[in-house]
Amino acid sequence: MCLIIIKLSRAELVSAPLDMKRKYYVYFITNFKNNVLYVGMTNNIRRRTLEHRSKIYPTSFSAKYKIWKLVYYETFETPRRAIEAEKKYKRWHKDWKWNLVKEYNPLLEDLIWKL
Repeated sequence: MCLIIIKLSRAELVSAPLDMKRKYYVYFITNFKNNVLYVGMTNNIRRRTLEHRSKIYPTSFSAKYKIWKLVYYETFETPRRAIEAEKKYKRWHKDWKWNLVKEYNPLLEDLIWKL
């Protein structure tokens, strides 16, 4: 498997049509070996995933454990619902999270290309 880093300008990452409703995401990312899982929340999943991939925060959990592959995400209309879901998933046992991921993404493909 090959990791491809794409460099986009900040304007390209955050630009969206003005009439578009803002969405919020809870996402799970993992590493190449699929043995570490990170749960996060964002309002721009492309930007946030690329931040994990480029390790812009070198001391972060995702940089330390080389976590970059988007394997699951959910979309929410409000930040409150997204935060509630993120907190729920962070309380879950690791096996429950992996079962959820594998239910929707059995091959553990990188979903960044399907956004």
